[in-house]
Amino acid sequence: MKALFVGGSGTISLSIVRRLMDLGWEVWTLNRGNRKDEVPEGVKEIFMDVNDEEGVRRALDGLYFDTVASFIVFDERDARRDIRLFGDKTDQYIFISSASAYQKPLHSPFITEETPLENPYWEYSRNKKAAEEVFFNEYRNTGFPITVVRPSHTYDDRKFPVAIHGKKGSWQVVKRMLEGKKILVPGDGLSFWTLTWCEDFALGFTGLMGRKETIGEAYQITGNDRLTWNEILSTIAEAVSGEYRPCFVPSSLLGKVGAKYGYDFTGELLGDKACNVIFVNTKLRALVPEMVTKTSFKEGAKRAAERILSDKSLQVEDPEFDEFSDRVVKAMERVEDEI
Repeated sequence: MKALFVGGSGTISLSIVRRLMDLGWEVWTLNRGNRKDEVPEGVKEIFMDVNDEEGVRRALDGLYFDTVASFIVFDERDARRDIRLFGDKTDQYIFISSASAYQKPLHSPFITEETPLENPYWEYSRNKKAAEEVFFNEYRNTGFPITVVRPSHTYDDRKFPVAIHGKKGSWQVVKRMLEGKKILVPGDGLSFWTLTWCEDFALGFTGLMGRKETIGEAYQITGNDRLTWNEILSTIAEAVSGEYRPCFVPSSLLGKVGAKYGYDFTGELLGDKACNVIFVNTKLRALVPEMVTKTSFKEGAKRAAERILSDKSLQVEDPEFDEFSDRVVKAMERVEDEI
């Protein structure tokens, strides 16, 4: 079996590539080569911008794949580009969409693949929905072999899954824990969230690859553990030997204040993380029954802490977000004092 990954070195895709190599697939990646040191030995790499369509066609001349999966399709334009590039190159094309595209506000906390896609809060999610529509229309009109996958919050050992962070990643939030500072937490920290360890996600994803019955279908892939943000953040603090001191801020207020400083917290929170959701993965597990949470968040956080705390390159500081956090914390403390 032969697979091509457009991307192939990110949080989700790298674990899939590693698992496929263990399963004996012939794996190709097409990307700019920014993280080639992470890619397993034996992977056939093409270093190229996928938007260079003529260059990609030349590079793939004479090649055919059982599965092509793209991790860098974000809107309708990207979807149409990939239809042109890969329509005659594969038996199955997998589009990585997003569970954030589901209906907000929810009519029911139980999410299945049949839940409507309608998110007025986040442009990212609306663009993913639009890309899905392009692919499914092409499937209906020409038979384009689309399979859609909708992940929620998948994490690995290169960054911690926090509720909100600045433009340079989650390390600054963890650094505040290590320094005993308060961190910003949306709402009261009691909304449920589902986290999926990258290797667990890879198990579900690879179970869909090369299967004709998945063509024309969508599947959400998440773990089955549900944690509150208080539980998630306190687990991270414990893993790094830091302190969890929450500063609770209404999600709508975080959105308004964040917008003044260039942060899109409204999309991330009201359009996703602040919502209580329970993913019902019956459809996926009918095909991949072994897809369950094998790595608990406590274990995943421990593994992330071991790597991040020992690798300075993963400790990217963000003074701008640190200052923003201090500003909001002080404002909330003044409100509490006045009340």
